[in-house]
Amino acid sequence: MCAAGRRWGRRQRALLWAVLLAAWEAAWGQLRYSVPEEMPKGSFVGDVAKDVGLQLSELSDRSVRIVSKGRTQYFALHGKTGHLVTAERIDREQLCRLVEKCMLRCELIEEGEMKFYEIEVEITDVNDNAPSFREAEIELKMSEMTAPGSRFRLPDAHDPDSGRNSLQSYELSGDEHFSLAVQAGPGGDQRPELVLAKALDREEAAFHELVLRAMDGGDPSRTGTARIRVTVVDANDNAPVFSQAEYTVRVPEDVPVGSTLVTVKATDADEDLYGQVKYSLKKLSHMTLDLFRLDSETGEITLMRGLDFEEGDSYEMEVQAHDGGGLFDTTKVTISVTDVNDNLPEISIRSAISEISEDAPSGTVVALLDVQDRDSGANGEVRCSLDKDVPFRLQSSHGSYYSVVTSRELDREQVSEYNVTVRAADGGSPSLQSSAVLALRVLDVNDNAPVFAEERYSARLAENNAAGALVLTVRATDADWGQNARVRYRLREGRVRGAPLSSYVSVQAETGALYALRSLDYEQVRELRLWVLAEDGGAPALSSNVSVLLQIVDENDNAPQVLYPPAAAAGSGSGSGGAWWSGVELAPRWSEAGALVAKVVAVDADAGQNAWLSYELAKATEPGLFRVGLHSGEVRTARSPLARDAARQSLVVVVKDHGRPALSATATLSVVLAESVAELLAELGSAADEAAAPAEPAGSLTRWLVLAVAAVSCLFLAFLLLLLALRLRRWRRQQLLPPASGALRGVPVSHFVGIDGVRAFLQSYSHDVSLTADSRKSQLRFSASGSCCDTLPARPLPDEPAPLLGDQDPAGAIPVDPSPPSVDVESLFTLRFGAEPRPKPGPLERGHPAAAVARRRLRVSLLAAAERRWSLCRRRRRSVLPPQAARSPGAGHSGSGTASSSSSSESSGGNGERRRREATRAGSLRCL
Repeated sequence: MCAAGRRWGRRQRALLWAVLLAAWEAAWGQLRYSVPEEMPKGSFVGDVAKDVGLQLSELSDRSVRIVSKGRTQYFALHGKTGHLVTAERIDREQLCRLVEKCMLRCELIEEGEMKFYEIEVEITDVNDNAPSFREAEIELKMSEMTAPGSRFRLPDAHDPDSGRNSLQSYELSGDEHFSLAVQAGPGGDQRPELVLAKALDREEAAFHELVLRAMDGGDPSRTGTARIRVTVVDANDNAPVFSQAEYTVRVPEDVPVGSTLVTVKATDADEDLYGQVKYSLKKLSHMTLDLFRLDSETGEITLMRGLDFEEGDSYEMEVQAHDGGGLFDTTKVTISVTDVNDNLPEISIRSAISEISEDAPSGTVVALLDVQDRDSGANGEVRCSLDKDVPFRLQSSHGSYYSVVTSRELDREQVSEYNVTVRAADGGSPSLQSSAVLALRVLDVNDNAPVFAEERYSARLAENNAAGALVLTVRATDADWGQNARVRYRLREGRVRGAPLSSYVSVQAETGALYALRSLDYEQVRELRLWVLAEDGGAPALSSNVSVLLQIVDENDNAPQVLYPPAAAAGSGSGSGGAWWSGVELAPRWSEAGALVAKVVAVDADAGQNAWLSYELAKATEPGLFRVGLHSGEVRTARSPLARDAARQSLVVVVKDHGRPALSATATLSVVLAESVAELLAELGSAADEAAAPAEPAGSLTRWLVLAVAAVSCLFLAFLLLLLALRLRRWRRQQLLPPASGALRGVPVSHFVGIDGVRAFLQSYSHDVSLTADSRKSQLRFSASGSCCDTLPARPLPDEPAPLLGDQDPAGAIPVDPSPPSVDVESLFTLRFGAEPRPKPGPLERGHPAAAVARRRLRVSLLAAAERRWSLCRRRRRSVLPPQAARSPGAGHSGSGTASSSSSSESSGGNGERRRREATRAGSLRCL
């Protein structure tokens, strides 16, 4: 019962350990497999994808790979099946020649998930090696005096296999004098010994041939053989003896090649040939044979190549000393290698990313490292570190694995690339260090808006610019990279004077150049205020704007404009770009010096210096009579007017601005000087007539001069022709009316009066004169009857015969009509002055109170002058008429009504009536 309870307790403990082991392996992600050695490349080891729970489609997505610990990659991951397969043929004896259990370790790395799994693969032995002896033929010498039962050490066979496949037994065949004995060594190995079973007799047989076989336990079994040749010699009763039964030496792994590690010493009491001792190595591996060399004469063991504690820390060998008689002695030599800090820490980058976004959160894994040191003890203890000025830190994962993670947020605009140096230092003295560099590029995130080089922009542009002129260039930079840093410009919408802002200026999207799309006018737009928007190419895009002030600079492109005096209707341009102006101003002759006559008012649409105006008198009828204020434009008298000064003064005032080049305009003033109101009105009338006359272009002066000369020539020729015609007419009259005794036949001499050598028949006549204040309604009307005071006889029609005056009766003279015909005063004015009676009022006269008063006064003056002239004509007529005509009833009758003459004759015919009308008109014209 107690035994059963103990067995049940052991089972529980075994089960608990198994559960704990499975839990530990699952927690740490360890996988264990086994595979025989010498399997061909690509042989199946284990289903890794299934064991770690990976789907076949995730193998390529997560970048799963196998990394072996060591210089050689023995395993690989099949991409389609997820199986762990051999990467090359594995030889257990080469990998684990001194290890009982051969284990190979590798890691399964998931780069996408930053995970790893440890895999241990046990390499099981197969019977692929037969036992072998170092020497195929063994020479032994034995004295014939050797006693039966003596033992002789035979070379060991070597089988690299392990376990049952290793060396298991020896067999000896060939001679009855010898037998085989196998002894167990300290390490459990088998040591064959040759036992002398029967005394030797050199005389019977000087040589004995034996065959030694070594067999392993494989299935099928493999064997190795060695031939033993035993030579029987004379007697040698003393064998060599070593000074120590075992030699042990400790040497550092960095001992120089060629150094003597240990010297073995054996002595033989015999003399001569039997006392000479020689040394040889009996039991050593191939590695030992390559590392050490034994001097057969001196027994010195020297180093043939460098030691490596990591490859082997202890070496054992047997040294045999034998004399010339075949006797020998054996000793064991153990060489222990002490570790020296001669290996740098090894940093293996198992998984790493080369790019990381700048908005990655803190703690993001960027690399998985495996750090190892092949040294042992303190020399193999490794400490890892990073530079202090990088936003990363090391985090221990498991065993020798470390993770490099971010310690804070990244900013690509400050640092766009990192070369993270991982340093590993061991605990040796002196400490050895190694490093690995992780190149990490920070990917840009659109977290920076464009920034303009200036807070605000301003520019000055001269007006009248060409369309498409470059105004200025705005520039914005974006601290981001790539597409996020590509800046494009555009205008923010706005309106200027009701028009879209885009019709005035435009901005180049790529360069930020601002262009004027039209010619700008300072008088319309003084300045443009606009906003330029800079937008990057990120998603979503970030933008910023800046204000731009565009000031239009004035140019002198507007000539001064004269507001007063107002422009004449027929004004024309001056040579300086101005206009001719006209006006009439009044000034009394008794004005003193400095009296204000007029003021020229002008404006300039430009600004600044281009709008500063100055006035100067360019031309005057009397140069010293008037002066103009330089800046005020006031026209004042420079002195008092004199009697010799003309009544009408013409002044030309030039108005200039201060631009470069300067522009100007002219104003023409007509100033009337008068002492009385009548003279003033008369001059105003003359000025009105001249103002109504069409102005002549100043540019065609030469042409008009030529026309004037031609006109004068034509008038002179016409005068000559007229004079000739008059001469012919006088001669004809003299022929028709020859001079007599001073009187015509039948007519009294008193009825004729000589006027300019022409005799005219005078009769009395009547007339009516109607005068009003308005000249347009005033009239002078002659009598419609034939009774008028004709001063010239009526000429007969060309088709009628002119009767002789002597045949007519005096009583039948033409009667005089006391009522004269109606004559318009304005027509009389036309006949008197040879001009239009009343021109239409110009721009200056219309609506001007002074001009209206002047017109009314002019009309009254003209009416009065006409009345005085008519009275003078009547007086002259009375002085030349005969007494009979003076005493006629209608003579001298005048009034507002209509008068008829009583002395009109009824005996005159149709010809007499025509002659009377002609005489009436001639008399009226002569009076006027």
